[in-house]
Amino acid sequence: MGLLDLFITASMPVLKVLLITALGLILALDRIDLLGQDARKHLNNIVFFVLNPALVSSNLAKTVTYESLKNLWFMPFNILFTFVAGSILGWAVLQVTRPPQHLRGLVVGCCAAGNLGNMLLIIIPAVCKEKGSPFGDPGVCHTYGMSYASLSMAVGAIYLWSYVYNIVRISSSRSSKEVEINDSSTSISSREGSISTESLLPAKAPPEQLGLPSTRFDDKTQAHLATRLKQFMENVSRKINLKRLLAPSTTGAIAGFIVGLVPQIRKLMIGDVAPLRVIENSAILLGDGAIPLLTLIMGGNLLKGLTGSGIQKSLLLGIIVVRYIALPLIGIVVVKGAIRLGLVQHDPLYQFVLLLQFALPPAMNIGTITQLFGAGESECSVIMFWAYALASISLTLWTTFFMWLVS
Repeated sequence: MGLLDLFITASMPVLKVLLITALGLILALDRIDLLGQDARKHLNNIVFFVLNPALVSSNLAKTVTYESLKNLWFMPFNILFTFVAGSILGWAVLQVTRPPQHLRGLVVGCCAAGNLGNMLLIIIPAVCKEKGSPFGDPGVCHTYGMSYASLSMAVGAIYLWSYVYNIVRISSSRSSKEVEINDSSTSISSREGSISTESLLPAKAPPEQLGLPSTRFDDKTQAHLATRLKQFMENVSRKINLKRLLAPSTTGAIAGFIVGLVPQIRKLMIGDVAPLRVIENSAILLGDGAIPLLTLIMGGNLLKGLTGSGIQKSLLLGIIVVRYIALPLIGIVVVKGAIRLGLVQHDPLYQFVLLLQFALPPAMNIGTITQLFGAGESECSVIMFWAYALASISLTLWTTFFMWLVS
C-alpha cells in the first residue's frame, strides 16, 4: 500500500472518534444538558462496572490459549516501558518548568500513563474494518485486535492504580504539609521567647532506681503491638488501594483468562455448539455497548477543559512533546529491538498495538485520581482537553507511520 492510502485508512478511525467525541461534548453543554455531570457519572459507573468487564472478558476468553499466551508475554513489559520512559521524561519536564508542588504528581502521571484501554478499544476495531487495512481479514483482525486491546486495558489499569495513584497521593500530601507548615510558622514564632515549665523540673528516674519493678513484655504490651501491627497493615492496604488495583476490567481479564485457559470451561462456554454459549453471547452483547458510550462520555468530560483555569503554557507544551513526539520515537526503538531479539512474534497487528501504546493521549482516569485527592482538578481538565484535541492529528500521523512500518 502507498503512504497516501495508509494515511486515509488511518484517518478514518480517528475521524470517527473525533465526531462521536464532539457529539458527546455538545450533549454535555448546559443548553442541551442530555449528558450533564450527573448523567455522565451514572453512565460512567455502568461502563466501569458492567460493560468494560464484559468486553474484556468476552474478547480474552475467545482468543486466549496457552499458545497465544506465550506470544503475548511481552505486552506487560512493553506497557511497563511506556510508564518508565514517560516518568523519566516527566521528571525532566518538572526540572525545566518548575510547577507548583500539587501539580508535580499530575505532570508525571500524564507523561507516564497513556489511555491504554479505551482508545485502543475504539481505534483497533475501526482500523480492522477499513477497506485498505494491512492486517488481513477484517473478522480475524477484529477478534485478535480486541483481545490485544483488552489485555492492554487490564494491565494498564494495574499500573495506573498502583503507580500513578500513589504519585499523585504523595504529591498532594506534600503540598498540604507545606501549607500547614506555612500556616503554623506565625504561631511558632510568637512563642519563641516562652520557657516551658517542664524544662525546670528534674528528669524522671527509671523505675529500677526508684526500687520499682521494671516493665515487662506482658499481655497488655502484646495486645498493644498487635493493634499497632493491624493499623500498619490497614494503612499499607489503603495506600496501595487494592480495591482500585483490582478494577472491574482487571477482574474481567482474570475471568477471561480462566475461561480461555481451562479446557473444560472453554468447551462449556466458547463455540457455536457449547452448552453455555448463551453466557458468552450475553457478555459480547453487553461489551458491544461499551465503545460508543465510552466515546460519548470522553467528549462530555472534555467540556471541563473549556472552562478550566489557566495553566502554565510551558507545562502543557512539555506534556504534549513527551506524549506525542518523544514516547512514540522511544517506542519504535523498543519494539523494533524486541523484534530483532526474537521477543515479539511476527504478527503485524500485534506489533502495531505495541507501537500504538507509546503514542496514546494521557489516561482519562488521571482526572478521577486528582478528584480523589483534590489536587489539580481544573489543571487536569485543561491538560486533557488540549491533549485529546491534538490527539486527532498526532494519532492519525503515528497510526499511518506505524502501519507502514509493520506492513
